[in-house]
Amino acid sequence: MKQYKGNIAILGSGNIGLSLAKGLVKAGYAQPAQISLTRRNVSSMGSFSEQGFVISTDNAAVVAAADIVVLAVLPQQLNQLLDQIIPVVDFGKHLFISVASGVSCQDIRAKLGEQAQVVRAMPNTAIAIGQSMTCVATDNAAAVNIAEVTAMFETVGAVVKINEDLMTSATALCACGIAFFLRAIRAASQGGVEIGFHADEALKMAVQTAKGAADLLLLMQSHPEQEIDKVTSPKGCTIAGLNEMEHNGFSSSLIKGIKLSAIKAGALYTKE
Repeated sequence: MKQYKGNIAILGSGNIGLSLAKGLVKAGYAQPAQISLTRRNVSSMGSFSEQGFVISTDNAAVVAAADIVVLAVLPQQLNQLLDQIIPVVDFGKHLFISVASGVSCQDIRAKLGEQAQVVRAMPNTAIAIGQSMTCVATDNAAAVNIAEVTAMFETVGAVVKINEDLMTSATALCACGIAFFLRAIRAASQGGVEIGFHADEALKMAVQTAKGAADLLLLMQSHPEQEIDKVTSPKGCTIAGLNEMEHNGFSSSLIKGIKLSAIKAGALYTKE
């Protein structure tokens, strides 16, 4: 990993922002002193200060000193944040990365100025363990900037570049999707309790089985149905269970949930 030479400002240091900061340092992409972290209340940021990160409540000041600016606040807080930093924006220097759901690159440029280089990134909470699925998109940023954003987020998981009009869909499938798969694991563990296991045993079994299923697809580069076929024998117990789940809408409910989350994700931000 080639170390980045400039300074990085992460504005709105919640779970995603802090996890990104830790990932960048762990991978050797940047040193803590190169990364500024802002939030309205910094009283809980002592451990990051001790590690050498720059901690601040002054968004404009850290942006003025930064080259890469990560906008990591909630969509409904973004306009207020952009208003604070407009006076110090330098189009020749700054690359803006937004992780705010439902906010287009054009929305941000409408506030900051049309020359702003903006890339959207949609990670998920597995960023905390370096296992995020992050989608990136832009409508105008230079190839070198897209490559820089990709390199940043590859320190905390896998990255896929997509068209910007699919970013709300990416939010539903990858960011909301974490919760969907967790709920499936939770349901499997509850089934395990009903058939005789203690709760802690059932959860451990369900978690490891889910992890094994995902790793099968990743490592074998296969399709889910290929792996399902290996488990389902004629008149067997697996196909009986699968078909019962399908009769009760397992796949269709998951598909419907993802579609509804995508609609909601697109309506989180208001331009006013």
